[in-house]
Amino acid sequence: MIFGLFGKKAGNRVIVERQYAELTNGARQPALYETLGVPDTVMGRFEMIAAMLIVYFRRTRTSGRSGQEIAQEIIDAFFEDMDHSIRELGVGDVAVPKRMKKFAGMFYGRLESYAKAMDDSDLQALAEALKRNMHPEAGDDAPDMAGLASYLMRVEAVFSALPEEDVEHGRVAPPPAA
Repeated sequence: MIFGLFGKKAGNRVIVERQYAELTNGARQPALYETLGVPDTVMGRFEMIAAMLIVYFRRTRTSGRSGQEIAQEIIDAFFEDMDHSIRELGVGDVAVPKRMKKFAGMFYGRLESYAKAMDDSDLQALAEALKRNMHPEAGDDAPDMAGLASYLMRVEAVFSALPEEDVEHGRVAPPPAA
């Protein structure tokens, strides 16, 4: 863990903290849970933060080196936050790495499926992937996720329109969900 600190730029810390806060605050908007079908559970919050980070990650893939470094540090912060949360929930030290591996697999699987749908501008495919991930137990009874899919497409459009300077300085804020 400590060796990872040497590769990070000290000046990025404030930017990463500010940007991570913007993204997590955006993922915690009440309207996402009250009207767009995101379950207000620990897993629902994980899913929404992951979705927001995926859209942000897609924006930074075209950024310069600074924007990509910040994006990687934000992903690292997300997994550090997950590690801390798992430990707070009482999961023992021995089980944490296994859980983290599972969450990493979930995150990167979602990155792949959401990115494909977004690359194809396929709102229905994105809604289906969101439904599968947000409501895995519900099957056909899962709520329609078309509203959330539309919102994430709008977030991507907003993020894409931002100047590179906003990305490099951690000023990428998701629009209101309602």
